[in-house]
Amino acid sequence: MKKKWWQKEVIYQIYPKSFYDSNNDGIGDIKGITQKLDYLQSLGITTVWICPIYKSPMADNGYDISDYYQLNPEFGDMKDLDELIVKAKEKGIKIVLDLVINHTSDEHPWFQDVLENPYDSKYRDYYILKSGKDGHPPTNWRSVFGGNVWEPLKNTGEYYFHSFHKKQPDLNWENKKVREDLYKMVNYWLDKGIAGFRVDAITFIKKDQNYDNIPADGVDGLGKCTKKTRNQPGIAEFLHELNDETFAKYDCVTIGEAPGVPYEQYGDYIGDNGYFSMIFDFRYADLDVASGSEWFKRIDWNVLDLKKLIFTSQKEIQKAGWGANFLENHDQNRSISKYIKEEGERNLYSATMLGAMFFYLRGTPFIYQGQEIGMTNFKRNSIEEFDDISSIDQYYRAMDEGFTAEEALHFMNLRSRDNSRTPFHWNAEEYGGFSKVKPWLGMNENYKTINVEQQEQDPDSILNFYKKIIGVRQASECLIYGELEPILEEHPTIVAYKRKLETEEVVCYFNFSDRIQKVELADNKYDVLLNNYKEEATLYEKEHSLQPYQALVLLKKEESHHE
Repeated sequence: MKKKWWQKEVIYQIYPKSFYDSNNDGIGDIKGITQKLDYLQSLGITTVWICPIYKSPMADNGYDISDYYQLNPEFGDMKDLDELIVKAKEKGIKIVLDLVINHTSDEHPWFQDVLENPYDSKYRDYYILKSGKDGHPPTNWRSVFGGNVWEPLKNTGEYYFHSFHKKQPDLNWENKKVREDLYKMVNYWLDKGIAGFRVDAITFIKKDQNYDNIPADGVDGLGKCTKKTRNQPGIAEFLHELNDETFAKYDCVTIGEAPGVPYEQYGDYIGDNGYFSMIFDFRYADLDVASGSEWFKRIDWNVLDLKKLIFTSQKEIQKAGWGANFLENHDQNRSISKYIKEEGERNLYSATMLGAMFFYLRGTPFIYQGQEIGMTNFKRNSIEEFDDISSIDQYYRAMDEGFTAEEALHFMNLRSRDNSRTPFHWNAEEYGGFSKVKPWLGMNENYKTINVEQQEQDPDSILNFYKKIIGVRQASECLIYGELEPILEEHPTIVAYKRKLETEEVVCYFNFSDRIQKVELADNKYDVLLNNYKEEATLYEKEHSLQPYQALVLLKKEESHHE
């Protein structure tokens, strides 16, 4: 594979609403990001991906766009974004924006025109409109955020289609005019000087054109729309055209949010002529639930299950192209709360072990804001305290499916997208230094003990260890480009792998347990690149005892005898 600039990046995802509030209105903003560039630079970040900042009524926190060319006033204006792009570049940091082209907001001028002139709007075919059947919606498909995918178009007997929230009508990609308008917009932003896009929900742009009913899979009598609306045959044509008309014309990075793509199709997505630079694989992120969108269907899992999912993903991505490795994002819960099951074991060692384990996988690593200081899930006491539309839907669906209100609330606390959206902890002051006024979303109360200011002053903090993790990767061609080879694949609590590039070999061990575990080292001398316990410069012994939650990354020395 030819080396590309984005393979060596370290990408930091910012949820702008919750990062830093520069004007004290309780909502994070673009100027807030600009003011924290020194922090990002000191962490070792090279690219920042910012969740949507476009004009939006914020029904789904910006993933419902009402104007692709304007910014939402609560985040700032175009001058603020231009300043951010320039100042970030001065610090060696690139800016990636979110691209949401499966749907718009129902407040987008195109859709508003359809509402005003349902029969003769020139934008009528920009959306998916169908007649109902005997007073019922056209099909029994359930939207990702619950309820039917069809919403009545007032006084017409017709319905419009939404894969997600009813305020997010899907665009009709079968219409060439829509596609051309979208491509023009994509190129506008790339011309502006951004480094590329994370591409939202892109596997939803092609629908099964039969629009027939499917077997119900819930007590609501509906079936999951993904069977008919995600990764459908014929999507390749759209994705090729999107790439040809936009991304391929620029030296940009594209990160596809592409759930539902079978591994055998990965070559089409991320191969040499793939649609995207890299895509996220959600299989290991969703290992605790039966489906990424049904949180009440819990699955018990162990370290071996996690390891198998990670290694299968790595092997398949390695065959096809390049991956995007992540522990957390704005749609997931906090990783230390998910992957370290016992609350008493969520500490410096387990947080740093987890961070290093995913960081040295093959692919570009993504850090989600707050992950680098070990931010955790919250505990809410009632559904009224949640903001996320998906959590509210899941809560009521869980009860419809026979769970109690207490059980439903428990599922939401475990898995709600609000877990990762709570305001960032900058210091121990009121509201965690995020704002001087009450934030838009309730804080996680542990900001007094988990925050940047404290961790910057503590040489042994999670934050300072993340800086080491990043520094080690960026200094090693092998950890960036090397092939990954799993080792100890059947061990119940150790995740271990080798990275190999030409003659160089790095061996990585991660102990996912609170017990000492012994590992056999090859008869070699090793330099210790990273250790979350006391520093040892070189290891000689044949058998090594991994401490509880130890991360140990070793560079194999050339000579195969003890000096």
